[in-house]
Amino acid sequence: MQRKNRKQKFKRQEKEFDQQIVDLARVTRVMAGGKRLRFRATVVIGDRKKRVGIGTGKGKDVSLAISKAVKVAEKNIMNTPIVEGTIPCQITEKFGAAKILLKSAKEGTGIIAGGAVRTVLELSGLQNVVGKIYGSKNKINNVKATINALQKVSKMIEKREEILKKAKKQKDIKNKEEIKKDEEKK
Repeated sequence: MQRKNRKQKFKRQEKEFDQQIVDLARVTRVMAGGKRLRFRATVVIGDRKKRVGIGTGKGKDVSLAISKAVKVAEKNIMNTPIVEGTIPCQITEKFGAAKILLKSAKEGTGIIAGGAVRTVLELSGLQNVVGKIYGSKNKINNVKATINALQKVSKMIEKREEILKKAKKQKDIKNKEEIKKDEEKK
């Protein structure tokens, strides 16, 4: 019997997320026998629609560190609050000594931000945002501050929606009570 289709063609699955390396560092540790080399990679992944994540991985070689960082980033995926291509409000966030400011911008402005903050904003799917880095220029801390700022904005939106739902329920109850009073008068 001959085996048919011995050479099966495997189609590579398209990656769900785009990824960009924010920081790649060679780290040495001094041991009794000498220096031990390792690599640390920080990666930002995103689908350029709404989801973005950050991960840091360490390994004996660069490719191992990057693959570990991507796995960690996939676990840390979060949804970005996007309203008409921008964020709904201005926010400042601090992480360590790094401080960033994110502002919403008009249509056609594009992403005006530097370094690692720009990477996060592009991969999250935001199109019109202004970002400013104050304090430390540490890439990892700036990325984490940006992610935290986006999380704060999404929590603010969720709280606002809850308040609006409660207000609507209270309004409906008041309307029902008024209708009952009107019926009783007739």
